[in-house]
Amino acid sequence: QFLRVTKQYLPHVARLCLISTFLEDGIRMWLQWSEQRDYIDGTWNCGYFLASIFVFINLFGQLSGCILVLSRNFVQYACFGLFGIIALQTIAYSILWDLKFLMR
Repeated sequence: QFLRVTKQYLPHVARLCLISTFLEDGIRMWLQWSEQRDYIDGTWNCGYFLASIFVFINLFGQLSGCILVLSRNFVQYACFGLFGIIALQTIAYSILWDLKFLMR
């Protein structure tokens, strides 16, 4: 009886659970724009403009990927985009060499 009632909502909840990390990170990028920009500028010494472009690419890539996955439009491309964001963040935030973080 429970499954019969909730069957239509479960795919939406499952998709939301799968992309929740990207959604949270995208919203955090929006709310902490200056802190993220300053961190990238301080780490890579690339200037505010390039750091702002990096934060914008992260913000736009994550939120648009989340919207596409939740709306079930271009899901395969959205997943590839989100994977690209993971690769970009791995390099930019220097977590590729942090074994403890990668294992977690």
